[in-house]
Amino acid sequence: MLGIGGYFLRAADPAALSAWYRDHLGLDADALWHQDAGPTVFATFASDTDYLGARDRRTMLNFRVRDLDAMLAQLRVAGADVAEETQDMDGIGRFGWVTDPEGNRIELWQPA
Repeated sequence: MLGIGGYFLRAADPAALSAWYRDHLGLDADALWHQDAGPTVFATFASDTDYLGARDRRTMLNFRVRDLDAMLAQLRVAGADVAEETQDMDGIGRFGWVTDPEGNRIELWQPA
């Protein structure tokens, strides 16, 4: 394998969800995205974990960000559903979370 080629989401209103990702995260969901080189984590979690958000959600998207505090502040100003807590992991980086309008939890990671 060479890397992740895409990530696809079901949505009750695909156009609205695409607009949310574009407007809140700067990600055009209808175009190719050439991301910066960097680490990608592929991990599994127990079926009863709360880490991925609501139990009916089976995956969580993680985006690397340059400045976690600035991204979280920007999302809060825009009225996004941003978790209050953040997490610091020595040698790994800092994490924060936002939930999109369809209930998908998104992890934002500022690598160490």
